[in-house]
Amino acid sequence: MYKRIFRSVCLTAFAVFIASLALIMGMLYQYFDGQLKEEIRTEANYLAHAVNISGEEYLTELSPGDKRITLIGADGTVLYDSESDPGTMDNHSQRDEVIAARKYGLGESVRYSDTLTEKTVYCAVRLDSGDILRVSDVQASTFTVLLSFAQPIFVVIIAVLILSAFAASRVSAGIVRPLNQMDLDSPSPVLEGYDELSPLFRRIEHQRATIEHQLEDAVKMREEFRMITENMSEGFLVIDRATNLLTYNTSALRLLGVKEGEVGRSVLELNRSEEFRGAIDEALAGGHAQRHMTIGGRTYSLIANPVHEGEEVIGAVIVLLDITEQEQREQLRREFTANVSHELKTPLTSISGFAELMKTGTVPQEDVVDFSARIYDEASRLIALVGDIIKLSELDEGGSFASAAEDVDLRALCEEIRDRLSPAAQARAVTFSVTGEEVRLHTSRKMLEEIIYNLCDNAVKYNRVGGKAEAVISRSEDQKVMLKIRDTGIGIPDEDQQRVFERFYRVDKSHSREIGGTGLGLSIVKHGAAALGIEIRLESREGVGTSVTLTFPPELIV
Repeated sequence: MYKRIFRSVCLTAFAVFIASLALIMGMLYQYFDGQLKEEIRTEANYLAHAVNISGEEYLTELSPGDKRITLIGADGTVLYDSESDPGTMDNHSQRDEVIAARKYGLGESVRYSDTLTEKTVYCAVRLDSGDILRVSDVQASTFTVLLSFAQPIFVVIIAVLILSAFAASRVSAGIVRPLNQMDLDSPSPVLEGYDELSPLFRRIEHQRATIEHQLEDAVKMREEFRMITENMSEGFLVIDRATNLLTYNTSALRLLGVKEGEVGRSVLELNRSEEFRGAIDEALAGGHAQRHMTIGGRTYSLIANPVHEGEEVIGAVIVLLDITEQEQREQLRREFTANVSHELKTPLTSISGFAELMKTGTVPQEDVVDFSARIYDEASRLIALVGDIIKLSELDEGGSFASAAEDVDLRALCEEIRDRLSPAAQARAVTFSVTGEEVRLHTSRKMLEEIIYNLCDNAVKYNRVGGKAEAVISRSEDQKVMLKIRDTGIGIPDEDQQRVFERFYRVDKSHSREIGGTGLGLSIVKHGAAALGIEIRLESREGVGTSVTLTFPPELIV
């Protein structure tokens, strides 16, 4: 700003000086022009008077001067000239000043020479004899006048430039200094010596307040957006047309297995899989992309959508969803459906086969009872299987087969289940005992009974002949109630312990067929315990025995 003001002031001062100089020179030129004409007119009258008195001889006696004197006859013939030979000169009868003098007694004219850039001033006076006396002189042009003053003009120009520069510097500094010292964060509506800027300052203040408000809104919106995205379990990424990463949340880095310090400029540096790159390319091409990708053993759904500005794609939004559990549930559903179909088909096939044989009448009378017993056993097994499937379905759907919560005597319930299993235990010579203190729980008796019954039933069925099974009720150091059901049975191999709670999973399928069971008991135990908030811990050694501990939360204890 200072330079612009300085330059403007200097140019203005110089322009004013040049204009003033031109005006002064024009006025001087007009003044000298008038003076020259007056001087020639006076001299012409003086010489005419002298020639009228003394005759033509007066002219020949004059000493040469700076003005040209010409005597012209009445017919226009040049009789005398102070600078040229009259015999060589043209007739002057048609000269403007001669015609005017002959008619009016005095004539004047001015003729310009384009070649010499000069003008000649003429003044003619009619003599008493009828002859014409003419006096002329050359007047220099404006350019010639300027040249004659070149040296002083140059000195004046230099002086004017120096003074202009000095004055411009002081003026510019005086203008700029208060503006530079002004606080733009809080501009005063009235600046000393700058009343004209008050509207500007008020507008600046208004604009500043508006910008501050907009910035506050932008910061608030950004913070809200950050809070929303940061609290998303889904990964969120925004990129531009060149795949540069514009924004992201921590969930995206977590899902992609990338640390904060490893984030590069391009989103393609986060994951180099074909699915990831293909989805981004498709979105930037203007399409909707959805892919499944696996990272670290987990399955993710990748959704990429383009961001448009008018008709142009300027970027893309990428969302990552962890669908591992969903995929696992889907896989379990498929496996469950297949297992259910198989488990239902087996008893139905047996029932159908025996029934068909009996229908044809080919079965001997003595085998009818045996066939009927087999049909009954398979039907009972089928009913038990359907019942367990219904229980699991209710648990999966968020409901339960449980009754309303009530007070339950845990030891009495265990003793009741022991008595129900007593025939099966006696058949295998298994000793089943219940020990521990009396504890009352407030929970669903039906579901708790189902959980304990299945565990105790397994402790009997999968025990060795003549083995032991027991249910022990105790309290931990933190006063949690625990029920431990343990046996001295066949045990579970280490590789199978993580899968025994899966639906239809059997460690020894051949042995399981022999002793019965649907393969859903432990699955019901797992889901039922989760519904009641009971913690399950399994410990087993192959050939030694199995122990399952149920830990009840404090809120269930009365």
